[in-house]
Amino acid sequence: MTNIVLRNASVITGDGKTHLPRADVLVRYGKIADIDTSACLHTHLEERVEVMDCSGCTIIPGIINAHAHGCIHGPSMPSGSEGLKASEVEHHRNRHLLEGTTTLLNVCGLAFPDEIDDGSATPHPLDIHVSTAHTQSNIEAALSIDGAGLSARHIHGEIDRLLAQGAKALGEVGGGQTLGGGAQEYRFIPEAIRRETGMNVDPSVARRLKNAIVGRHLDPQAGVPDDELQRILDACDRGMTRAQQIRQVVINSVMPSVSLALTGFEEIAREALRVGYPAIFHNAAPTASLLIALAEKYPAAQIVAGHSNHPMFLPDEAVGVAAKLRDRGAAIDVSTLDCISTRWRNDATNFDVLIGSGLVDTISTDFAGGHWDGILEAIHRIIRKKQMSAPAAIALATGNVSRVFPQLAGDRGRIEKGKRADIVVADAVNLARVRDVFIAGRMVVRNGRIV
Repeated sequence: MTNIVLRNASVITGDGKTHLPRADVLVRYGKIADIDTSACLHTHLEERVEVMDCSGCTIIPGIINAHAHGCIHGPSMPSGSEGLKASEVEHHRNRHLLEGTTTLLNVCGLAFPDEIDDGSATPHPLDIHVSTAHTQSNIEAALSIDGAGLSARHIHGEIDRLLAQGAKALGEVGGGQTLGGGAQEYRFIPEAIRRETGMNVDPSVARRLKNAIVGRHLDPQAGVPDDELQRILDACDRGMTRAQQIRQVVINSVMPSVSLALTGFEEIAREALRVGYPAIFHNAAPTASLLIALAEKYPAAQIVAGHSNHPMFLPDEAVGVAAKLRDRGAAIDVSTLDCISTRWRNDATNFDVLIGSGLVDTISTDFAGGHWDGILEAIHRIIRKKQMSAPAAIALATGNVSRVFPQLAGDRGRIEKGKRADIVVADAVNLARVRDVFIAGRMVVRNGRIV
């Protein structure tokens, strides 16, 4: 393995505070061996090293994305759906790597570690891991909504066995499929409406119908009357379809898995306390009160409130829930979703208000139907809006994540002697413009291309 000196860059270490205006970083045998601010490090080394000039760039730790989907070959999503095509998996992995992610946790929750790769090609350089949500209620929730990707071994999977095989966290508990979130809007509701009526609806229409029929808290009794629902259908040019029919289609799509998924929350909270691994929970309007209660009931469990900027929250509600969870020891995660630059279905309102509140611990992408925005795009936005300093913003995706997920990333996440040399070299003005990426000291992206 080549030893490398990265020269003449500014360095953000990932500890949340330190930003060195100019420094050299020595990588030796896959680890960070030295950080030197004299700019003379390479002149007094005894061994031969490769010297890379990083002028005009900033060195940061590799991004640790602890809430992503679509990057493995096993059952997909908390719904246990059929796995994605190999070409889709490769595309998603490449995107994450080129966005500066070096460690990724795929949190569909029902796949096995041996399904990260399919054995048909050279393993991808991105360091990919899985989580486990193998409890009875979570399996039943998946089967009630889909389950097409689940075999007998998935259905009878056990958390202890999955952890022994290399799973790094518990969860994701619940999801857009089983708890009425985004996947219902871009997949399950449109599929159900097309199947039952022959009508095609886009995700924005599916969201309007879902909110009108079961509301943000997934309560069919709180739905709007038929005449109001019919007006929504008419406004969407769907006047040929009767309100009562659409109401039943949406209820049948959303509701069968909800009570099972909510039961799965406490099952995973108990398991997190027992095994000592962090557990990722679907945090949204329908689950917030239960998650707060579980954080209070199991204070020693490491609860991670996933995508706390979920669009089912109102902005003030998102902040209030995050504050209560954090007071009870939970870690607050926000996800880029598609809200930073893509704006397919979501905007940055909840993201911005939570960052501004100072309550956020970590940033992830989630999935957003495959349309997620990069974590460094979100960090660039935070810095540009002066919501946080650059070191504090970078820590949300590096040092903080290694602290919350020690089994996943305890040996990385900071530019510090002895840490694994997962490093991103990015444009100093816009950190989202990734130039080079190293994983365990090996260059895997050079000048914006995977090598």
